[in-house]
Amino acid sequence: MFSKSSKSAAVSLTAQAHERIRSAILSGDLALGSPISGRQLAGQFDMSLLPVAHALKQLEADGLVESRPRSGTMVRMPTSQDIRGHYVVREALETQAARLFAEKAAAAERNEVQEMAAELDALYAEPKRNLQKASRTHMALHHRIAECAGCPELLRAIEKSHILVLNWLYNSAADFHAPAKRWHRDLAAALTSGDPDAAERKMREHVRFGMETVLRRLTASNKLSDTSLRVFSRQRRKPVKHKR
Repeated sequence: MFSKSSKSAAVSLTAQAHERIRSAILSGDLALGSPISGRQLAGQFDMSLLPVAHALKQLEADGLVESRPRSGTMVRMPTSQDIRGHYVVREALETQAARLFAEKAAAAERNEVQEMAAELDALYAEPKRNLQKASRTHMALHHRIAECAGCPELLRAIEKSHILVLNWLYNSAADFHAPAKRWHRDLAAALTSGDPDAAERKMREHVRFGMETVLRRLTASNKLSDTSLRVFSRQRRKPVKHKR
């Protein structure tokens, strides 16, 4: 039997491994499609293979890595269908958060979201922008909107959704184009208007723009698993007529 202290130590090591591998994926140090060796990571982290293996299982459940027979474990490359499906769910979550924010947010919370949106637009407008900082600020804005909506379950779902988005965005930074100058301030204006329908419409537009951006950028950098495949149709040959 394991003691409570040994169990908590194992959990702690798994959490450490999970955070370090996830950070490497989200920062782009482990790019989409990169192979992952559990043994190498265990040596790098100075821990046994078991907590690393448990961490990789958790990351597979998060959608960040995948294991294939005879191919091993690798950072998961999404298909265009994966991204569209993810954004269908994301749109439902974010538009509901927008409606609840418009209905429930206090004056101080509305002011805070407007300030965060202005800061984010300023980050995207910088000539030498820090994409990772802008993405973290973007995540913080959406986190705060959902937090002010007053539904913890909705907040947790949106936080999990953001992890995949950050992964896809970091891995396609080379094809980055800044959004419109007031993109996030216009979203904040709709959210703080007091009109739930207007807030929902603007958030829907915002999320769909994000989906098209991710698809365009990953397609341009050939980092979608279904863009690396080439399907050729074989034409049927016409029968050859022999002269008699």
